Amino acid sequence: MMNNSSAGLRFKEAMKRNQPLQIAGAINANHALLATQAGFQALYVSGGGVAAGSLGIPDLGITNLEDVLIDVNRITNVTDTPLLVDVDTGFGPSAFNVARTVKSLIKAGAAALHLEDQVGAKRCGHRPGKEVVSAAEMTDRIKAAVDARTDPDFLIGARTDALASEGIEKTLERVKRYRDAGADFIFAEAVREIHLYAEFANASNLPILANITEFGMTPLWTAAELGAAGVQLVLYPLSAFRAANKAALKVYNHLLKDGTQQAVIDDMQTREELYQSIGYYDFEAKIDNLFKKAP
Repeated sequence: MMNNSSAGLRFKEAMKRNQPLQIAGAINANHALLATQAGFQALYVSGGGVAAGSLGIPDLGITNLEDVLIDVNRITNVTDTPLLVDVDTGFGPSAFNVARTVKSLIKAGAAALHLEDQVGAKRCGHRPGKEVVSAAEMTDRIKAAVDARTDPDFLIGARTDALASEGIEKTLERVKRYRDAGADFIFAEAVREIHLYAEFANASNLPILANITEFGMTPLWTAAELGAAGVQLVLYPLSAFRAANKAALKVYNHLLKDGTQQAVIDDMQTREELYQSIGYYDFEAKIDNLFKKAP
């Protein structure tokens, strides 16, 4: 049964219940169900995941708002677990574009978003060569998002990629300005030293999100370690996606090499497990009831 309360309010309640709140990246609606069934109380749609998973292209600012909304709508249609959405730089050069993004996400049932301070032709946060806009331009993005908010509980996070190019002191000055512009939390990207999270928290007096993505610049600290360092939100944007990709390639290779799937059958989700996950039997029972013949 779907929850009719505000998605943003559900996200805030999950933050209160969990210190820190672990957020699972879901590449599609099926993974959103699996993450919810595993016990996660918040989900995430990654911009890089939409690009690579849904479109098969790099995360270089090529996707648009509609690409993201397709995946958001599919997830919010099957679960009310609150959803945080990556909107890159806001999907457009003006305040009007940012406002459209915010209103569209709220209408689609998302709980929160994060905007970043990279230039429009952005790069993955864990790649070299990132360029950031001025703090003033980023604060304008945040103000536009806050002004467009139709649900007061919808959260707007400010992601900063400035640490790599500007260092900690200038980046902390940025996050103070982002807070004053109305950001609800700070996403500190590509942090290499765990003690820096406390500096972000002290400078902004806002919840801090740690992006614990694999094969990047940030070590894979545990949720307990991050909580002790002052982090309130721990994000795993593409963990299940990476594992699923590796498993899929293994299956494809065995099918061609062996001419059968026998060697990898134990790695697969069973038909029964899939049916339980997606509620197949409930749908089938409704069909049976609908076409049940009278005695």
